[in-house]
Amino acid sequence: MRTMHTRLFTPRRYIAAALTATAAPGVTALAGSTHSAESATPGSAQGNVVVQWNRTLLSLVQTPGAQPATIQPTRDFAIMGAAVYDAVDATDPDHPQYLLHLKARHGASPDAAAAQAAHDVLVALFPKASAQLDQQLAGNLGGLRPDQARADGVKVGAQATATLLQIRAADGSAAPPPYQSTGVAGDYRPTPPGFAAPVFTHWAGVHPFVLRSGNQFRPPPPPALRSPAYATAINELKSLGQDISTSRTAEQTTIGKFWAAPIQNYWNAITEQVAITHRDDIDTTARTFALLNLGLADATIALYDAKYTYRLWRPITAIRLAGTDGNPLTTPDPTWTPLATTPADPSYPGAHSTLSAAAATILAARYGNHVSFTVTSPTLPGVTRSFDSLTAAATEAGLSRIYAGLHSRLDHEAGLTLGDQIGRYTLRHALNDDHD
Repeated sequence: MRTMHTRLFTPRRYIAAALTATAAPGVTALAGSTHSAESATPGSAQGNVVVQWNRTLLSLVQTPGAQPATIQPTRDFAIMGAAVYDAVDATDPDHPQYLLHLKARHGASPDAAAAQAAHDVLVALFPKASAQLDQQLAGNLGGLRPDQARADGVKVGAQATATLLQIRAADGSAAPPPYQSTGVAGDYRPTPPGFAAPVFTHWAGVHPFVLRSGNQFRPPPPPALRSPAYATAINELKSLGQDISTSRTAEQTTIGKFWAAPIQNYWNAITEQVAITHRDDIDTTARTFALLNLGLADATIALYDAKYTYRLWRPITAIRLAGTDGNPLTTPDPTWTPLATTPADPSYPGAHSTLSAAAATILAARYGNHVSFTVTSPTLPGVTRSFDSLTAAATEAGLSRIYAGLHSRLDHEAGLTLGDQIGRYTLRHALNDDHD
């Protein structure tokens, strides 16, 4: 029997109260996507409403100003994935129990349930796009017979979303606190060229979707600045990640530029492609995207917990100020510049490595590790990268940040471990009967 872990959001008694309060039902090409799934696979997204709405969300999170910059997009994907999963599963008489304990009338349309749930989540999170979203919902529902099955699907979809949005309303994702650098060697500080204020300083405090806490799998601290391990990692990065590096190969330069967009977008696009290739039905697709995005959301919470716990300075700072680190094996280069612009948050662990490992672990449980797919990139148009395993893509995505001069191997390896741990935990606890 499949049911979401009750710890996913909040205790049962609050869920029951929320259900009572929200029982009434409510009424593209992907811009900048990382791939074109329909052209790359024998299947099509046209018949899979879950993939259709996931593509819409991918487009929305890439639209400037569509949502406050203080909201991490992995939260959007997780809320929509959970709502769609609960709504679709509520229509299946073989799986009557859920996180929200929803059960639709026998014969309710899973397509209507998924479409209504996804629509209602996105209207709530992206109100400026409501007209577009209403049109997409009308198209979905207009393709279904206007009968009781459709009405029942709409009802349970609206119910699932209203309840989940209410539960997540006070999850700690409000405005972030300011960050104060100590100025001590090793401590993170804003980086050139823009010296932007650190982002998501509050995200470690967001209530996880599956994990017990954001620090549940917190990695050990990075090696001390004076250690040989630290020097080895920084010196490798100094050589490979510089904008004018002569030791980085042409392919490594391509890789460094290819994976520059938000990493969760790539993995959602990869999942769309693989699900279509495998011709997954709506129930399987809803489950896959729920697992993927619950894992990615919690991996994001966990990596920010570690980032702002250890506050390790970024490579550009470490290399330019190497004369202050007390390590005789490092030497300063005050003009050193990375291949890519440094993100505005601490270095350890790496987000690309963490989220990629979580995604690969979760998807491998569904499809096996050895699946083939091709990815394109909005940051390097016209270039494709093809893979025959999920771990190969995850490893390359993580290493890309070394080639781009943004992370050291210490960040990469800690991220891979953290992501794998969260992926495994998500598989065990997100959609099952374990309510410890």
